[in-house]
Amino acid sequence: MNYLAHLYLAGPEPEALLGALMGDFVKGPLNGRFPPGITHALALHRRIDAFTDAHPVTAKSRLRVTPVRRRFAGIMVDLFYDHFLARYWDQHADEPLDAFTARVYALLEQHLAVLPDPLRSIARRMAQFDWLGSYARIESVHTALDRLSLRITRENPLAGAAVELEANYAAFEADFRAFFPDLVSFARHHGGRRTQ
Repeated sequence: MNYLAHLYLAGPEPEALLGALMGDFVKGPLNGRFPPGITHALALHRRIDAFTDAHPVTAKSRLRVTPVRRRFAGIMVDLFYDHFLARYWDQHADEPLDAFTARVYALLEQHLAVLPDPLRSIARRMAQFDWLGSYARIESVHTALDRLSLRITRENPLAGAAVELEANYAAFEADFRAFFPDLVSFARHHGGRRTQ
């Protein structure tokens, strides 16, 4: 899953939210490097990624991506699912999306010193351009994938890859709707999100 889903699944505590975002930037054993709440959220992030990668519905979504981009289908589908979560946020959460994202951005600003360097370097841009809330718009999915294509050092087909979402929009949406309740249940079982 991508940033928004990991944040949604983590739970409302500040350390849970920080750990959920840090998950893509912290590698290797955790070994008490972080406070317990962040460590738990990092471990949950890893479990969520493994569950997502192994789920038959997400496998079906990855197969919807054309062969030329299939090697990067996991990244793309994660972002596509964040689009649907943002678009239908009010069906999943009581807190409005703009209030939730403002809270996350403020938390990042308050804890810049704790963040891994790569996350620290993007945290302010994330807030300035409202990356999390903007996922609700397809244009922002285009922008995110184009931006990601530039960050990957090897040649890749991610620039323009949001056309895959547009070409199979209803199918990807159906996949998201089938998968997301399973993911929420999994996260709750492993100490993640406890309330709507």
